Amino acid sequence: MASRYGLEIRTAAAADAPGLAGLLGLADPRALAEQLAALHQTSGTALVATDWGPPSGLVVLHWYRGLGPPQPTAQITTLVVRPEDRRRGIGRLLLKAAAQAARSAGCGLIELRAPAPAVSLQAFAGATGFTPAAACWVRPLRKAG
Repeated sequence: MASRYGLEIRTAAAADAPGLAGLLGLADPRALAEQLAALHQTSGTALVATDWGPPSGLVVLHWYRGLGPPQPTAQITTLVVRPEDRRRGIGRLLLKAAAQAARSAGCGLIELRAPAPAVSLQAFAGATGFTPAAACWVRPLRKAG
């Protein structure tokens, strides 16, 4: 998709699962590979930043239609950069690629979902043009047990 100084931003593939599992702290790369394949069958995509080693970063976004604006809204649900690769512009490149993918899907707005204590991500969001919006509440659809 995009390339800068040896860094490539492209659609994540099942072959990226082992490196992405390490980046995300997940134990099962096979399950992650299945999730990536399923994501590409829905209204969403995962983009990975790679250079000469394991993945440097990942952005996952989905788009949906609501009853508000006529265009779909894109929602970034994952944005992560390896700690040793931060402050190199990788997050901004991933965000730019995500925005391009959202525009290609016809979206008119992009949201960034960040957990409340993610202070560094909140600072990044503000520095890249995002403005605070309403908080989100979640609950499971099935009872645990």
